[in-house]
Amino acid sequence: MARAKLILPFYEQGEMIHVAFADPLDLTTADELRARLKKRIIPYLAMSADLNEAFDRVFGNNLKTQTVVDEISSEEIHSAAEGMDKESYNDSDEAPVVRLVTSILDDAVLSGTSDIHIEPQEETVRVRFRQDGLLYEANIFQRSHLASMVRRIKIMGHMNIAERRRPQDGRFTYVASNNEEFDLRVSVLPVIYGEKIVMRVLRKTNNLTTIEKLGFNADQRRIFSKLIHHPHGIVLVTGPTGSGKSTTLYAALNQINDSTSNISTIEDPVEYNFAGINQIQVNHQVGLNFSAGLRTLMRQDPDVIMVGEIRDKETAETAIQAALTGHLVFSTLHTNDAPSTIVRLQNMGIEPFLIASALLGALGQRLLRTICPYCKESYLGDRALMEQVGIRVSEGDSALLWRGIGCQRCGGRGMKGRTGIYEMMNVTDAIRHLILERRSGNELYDQAVKDGMTTLSQAAVEKVRLGQVSMDEVVRVLFSE
Repeated sequence: MARAKLILPFYEQGEMIHVAFADPLDLTTADELRARLKKRIIPYLAMSADLNEAFDRVFGNNLKTQTVVDEISSEEIHSAAEGMDKESYNDSDEAPVVRLVTSILDDAVLSGTSDIHIEPQEETVRVRFRQDGLLYEANIFQRSHLASMVRRIKIMGHMNIAERRRPQDGRFTYVASNNEEFDLRVSVLPVIYGEKIVMRVLRKTNNLTTIEKLGFNADQRRIFSKLIHHPHGIVLVTGPTGSGKSTTLYAALNQINDSTSNISTIEDPVEYNFAGINQIQVNHQVGLNFSAGLRTLMRQDPDVIMVGEIRDKETAETAIQAALTGHLVFSTLHTNDAPSTIVRLQNMGIEPFLIASALLGALGQRLLRTICPYCKESYLGDRALMEQVGIRVSEGDSALLWRGIGCQRCGGRGMKGRTGIYEMMNVTDAIRHLILERRSGNELYDQAVKDGMTTLSQAAVEKVRLGQVSMDEVVRVLFSE
């Protein structure tokens, strides 16, 4: 009831109970609570986000799922699945498999999970949630639950429940117990012990971040803001999968979105829907890929175009031509650092004079988990390790660093949330000269540093000095590479 109604009793005082409400004027809920607890209700206003965080802290992230598992037996869920057709799956909210899948989804979306993994093992089924970039085990079920769970999720995602030999993709909208809507993209893959399911969780509510909140330093923010307001050219964002490239591009589009510009995107998938921008979903079944969609967008009188990813020469050539004919183009590439984007485009077959003419800048990025502010403590770091990652400590100074020791609010991990680190390469005349001469990636990198580019390592060290991220996190993300 607490999660569904967004209420949390927090203090009992004689015949009164003090309750935090997302909506203190919700008299119906107050009356219901008074009838249940047989005491007078004193309402307080609280933010929904704070309440959801408190629910996870008080009740635990996976309490609901464990409660459902405890209530139903494997025989019950197996027999309920036998003979159950599509209609009964959708309509019978009290069916054991429906309750089990719903509890997993609720636990995931309310705890800030980005991906849900349901993995069949030899004797069990493991459920893991990806939070802040890392996977954590949430539940383990009996194997007898697997077939029913897979069938239920396939039906929700509009997939073929009879096909068990081939991979399938689907999607559906899920409304959590707090009435927030989420888009879930489902991938089903046959493995040796059954079918593995991975679900990507995307919030439907428009909670796009801003450039100021991405984690740029002052110089990077100034350069990036200047580039995204340029009338034409191409800006590329690079980094591995899961490094926040899409979030950065959405923040850029959000910054320049106004009624005087025609902004269009082609994406796979469309992760966030927001007003004022024309968004196209890639559909390979009908031949609508990045290249074909981009060519069509060129006939739609665009001012700004965002291409989800440049994967091949054809898409790269079309994007470059769009940038050269008076359009501002944003896109992403998979390279290790910002200067490597130039080498990657050349390896795709793009002529250097086209790259030098069209490319405005490239942004390399990674995501680092931030230290939990509730259990943050200082300690004396290892001087040798600090020197190795670029933190200079003189003999007279203390090697003071910060870390999280783990608490209820961060699930005992010492980390809560993530921030970005960036290297912003502005394409200067010197870099254009190197591009035309087909110089190596190392030479381009050295020139970018000479031109004032803050490297990823320098950006990470700066956040360590500020006490935002831990030394261990920097070593894990950057120096393990």
